[in-house]
Amino acid sequence: MTRDQVAVMFERRRLALEGRDVATLLKDYADDCIVESPSAGVHTGKKPIEEAIRAIFQALDVRIRQQQLVIDGQTVVQVVFMEGKDVGEFLGLPPTGKSFRAPVVFLYELEGLKIKHERRIYDFTGLLLQIGLLKAKPAL
Repeated sequence: MTRDQVAVMFERRRLALEGRDVATLLKDYADDCIVESPSAGVHTGKKPIEEAIRAIFQALDVRIRQQQLVIDGQTVVQVVFMEGKDVGEFLGLPPTGKSFRAPVVFLYELEGLKIKHERRIYDFTGLLLQIGLLKAKPAL
């Protein structure tokens, strides 16, 4: 696996994210991959990962812009900016129709050209506040 091969893989993933192409995204995961997400929890294996991705795409009309991609051997860090609107059931609650904006960091561990482990890092509490599913008093 070369750095260029990984870069091509992540360009394909970037385009698949933009196009909400679940099938293309799933091709990059190892059969026993683990995905950790603040909103979706921990999922192991392609089927649970597919269900989590589809749930996010159905709940959120989201646009993702890549800001940085760092490739270091079998480790990849992808920094993106996510923005969109709450349009479907999210966490068992009806849509609010409210917009959100958030930076997101994806940490990947690869095995060959397959994702073995993915960790998503973002301000989940901030996202819930923005879409109105969590209420807080403003700071004084």
